[in-house]
Amino acid sequence: MPVGDYLIGGVLLALLAILLLLVQIRRAVQREEIGTDQLTTAMHTTLSEMGFAASVSRIEDRATELQSVHQNLERLLRVPRERGEFGEEQLEIILEDHLPPDMFGIRKRVVGNKTPDAHIETSEGVVCIDSKFSLDAYERAIEAENPQERATHERTFRDQVDEQLAKIAEDYVRPDQGTTDFAFAFVPSESVYYHLVTEEYDMLRAYTKRGVQVVSPLTLGHKLELIKAGVQARKLSAEAEEILEHLDRLDRRFEAFEDEWGTLERHISNAHGKAEDVDRELSRMRESFDRIEEPTVEE
Repeated sequence: MPVGDYLIGGVLLALLAILLLLVQIRRAVQREEIGTDQLTTAMHTTLSEMGFAASVSRIEDRATELQSVHQNLERLLRVPRERGEFGEEQLEIILEDHLPPDMFGIRKRVVGNKTPDAHIETSEGVVCIDSKFSLDAYERAIEAENPQERATHERTFRDQVDEQLAKIAEDYVRPDQGTTDFAFAFVPSESVYYHLVTEEYDMLRAYTKRGVQVVSPLTLGHKLELIKAGVQARKLSAEAEEILEHLDRLDRRFEAFEDEWGTLERHISNAHGKAEDVDRELSRMRESFDRIEEPTVEE
């Protein structure tokens, strides 16, 4: 039964209980010979002051809205095309919540002629994400009352998942074409993901070795945070290496300048020595010149 029907049924039961309570009170009052009209008026006034009618009306409105949402969601999950679109939209929302726009793309051809539902740009390559999944057989399995019928639908569901995971491994785990050595198979349903993890663990483990990781909305969010942290760490490492390279070039330039300065210093020192020699020679010449007596004229 839809959620809205449960809520409306609950409201009706509550109203019925209140009516029964009022009837019992009225009978008790009649036995005590108290005016029932006065009591009824008082009860009506009390319920009005409490806003009971308005609250019931709001509950009915919300129940109707929930019933409509439930019906739309149920229809969406039963129609394969709309279910696929729902998975792609959910995937895009998760990517937008966890990654900057320049780190991911939606429905773009990145691996040969293959177009994944989404991809993530990393320094080690492109991480492809496929959001297609089978649900019809799974729904028939959980709704089946006969154990044999349930087992048949579960095997069908397993075969469909196996086929899809094999396709992801073949199309999107292609390091030779620029991808990473793993890809994500996004299952936009925590209950389906839980079923696969608990009932088909060996199959998921085998595909993990082939590079296909099955993720749910919750686990994909955690993995995206790890990828983002890794990209940021590599970016910081690259920036650190660039800084070290600049420092190394600066060190080499400083050493070259130091050599040039040493040469210039030697030239200056030599020039200074020459200047001192010239100055001493000049001083001796001046002293010799000063000792020359001026010529005298004989009388």
